[in-house]
Amino acid sequence: MENNSEVVFVLQDLNDSLTNRQMYFVVALMSYLFTIFVNLTLIVTVCLERTLHEPIYIFLCNLCFNGICGASSFYPKLLHGLLSDSNVITYAGCLTQIFVVYCYVFCEFTSLTIMAYDRYLAICKPLQYPMLMPVQRVALLLLLTWCFSLLEAIIGIILTARLPLCKRHINQIFCTNWEVVKLSCSDTTGNNIYGFVLIFTHFSQTGLILVSYTHLVRASLRLASNRKKFIQTCVPHLATLLIFASSLMFNSIYSRYGGGGTLQALQNLLAAEFLVVPPLINPIIYGINLHQIRSRIIHNFSHKPSNLINTCLHGAFSLPVCL
Repeated sequence: MENNSEVVFVLQDLNDSLTNRQMYFVVALMSYLFTIFVNLTLIVTVCLERTLHEPIYIFLCNLCFNGICGASSFYPKLLHGLLSDSNVITYAGCLTQIFVVYCYVFCEFTSLTIMAYDRYLAICKPLQYPMLMPVQRVALLLLLTWCFSLLEAIIGIILTARLPLCKRHINQIFCTNWEVVKLSCSDTTGNNIYGFVLIFTHFSQTGLILVSYTHLVRASLRLASNRKKFIQTCVPHLATLLIFASSLMFNSIYSRYGGGGTLQALQNLLAAEFLVVPPLINPIIYGINLHQIRSRIIHNFSHKPSNLINTCLHGAFSLPVCL
């Protein structure tokens, strides 16, 4: 087969009429714009409000920023494919999409692990919390989150890019690493081993989260104040973890065992759930449940425009950036 750089992949088409695809385009565009809006609203609210410059909100900003990256790795190509006669993507474009998706998934897991650790310190060791989680440590944890995620993604892309390809058809509406590996006509042992390493790594992170929650539940049962903190900050975190993990699991199962059938278009859309639902739901869950954020957002939107502009300008020049 020709050099990989010359390959053009054929993605799974939605196999529908032009009118329906145009309707899907409008729905997808509105969903993408709303996802960007709710995430940016939460990020800007935390950045401009001095009282929200605490570790939990800074980690939440990072989670929302990562959600924007995840959504942006999926929606633009989907929107382009809905308006095109054929849903194709270049080899470089496919690897780029896989890289961004990889970074999003790994960063999401690591961010949720750090947030669980932060809640453990805040609830189980409240007196030592300011010393255990200073600004320098928050910045270091964020740096390690992104460096760790980028390193995992780079290794995965290198292992995939070395494979010679014998096929062109990808059985999904977007590129995933496993779908490209299945197109290879050579030994994929290295990719499989690395896949098991990633599974072990992120299962270990899930284990750390569960250990943290064991201590959190015990602490919340002892004191009413801890119970309130647990409900306000830990329940949204747990909901976020469950939504993301279940969405990602469906994608993994579909990539390996799905495909075909009369409901293939629906199956493809559900397989992309981990790129659609968590980025949309996460800021809504936290925005509704965290009183400090909810009250500040309501205050900003109910404020007079002129006063809001002055507040934003003052915040932009006087407050530190939260990411």
